[in-house]
Amino acid sequence: MTAPRIVVDVENGVPPWRQVRDQLVRLINGGVLPVGSRLPTIRQLAADLGLAAGTVARAYRELETSGVLTTGRRQGTVVAALPSHAPEPLSAAAAEFVAIARSLGASEGEALNAVRAHYLGE
Repeated sequence: MTAPRIVVDVENGVPPWRQVRDQLVRLINGGVLPVGSRLPTIRQLAADLGLAAGTVARAYRELETSGVLTTGRRQGTVVAALPSHAPEPLSAAAAEFVAIARSLGASEGEALNAVRAHYLGE
């Protein structure tokens, strides 16, 4: 089974498990992975992405907890439902940015200015 189109950037500050989870949510919401689609095994997806199996397992576990995925012995991991309570990707990205900005000691104004500069392409 080939892995869905997921790209993990280990240098962007967002934990890899969250990148995997958020991209799976987008693929499911976008219809690329409809309900009933079988996902790669944890080991296979981890190998395809160059990640530790525990990283992919955490992403799958988060989606199982919210009812988006189910895992069974015979069928493997399958899309069970459309994400309804999954965090909105922009909000999740903003939360990650705020955490990083705070860890760097940036003030709210500095953080907002950095976002504005990048948003406007400056």
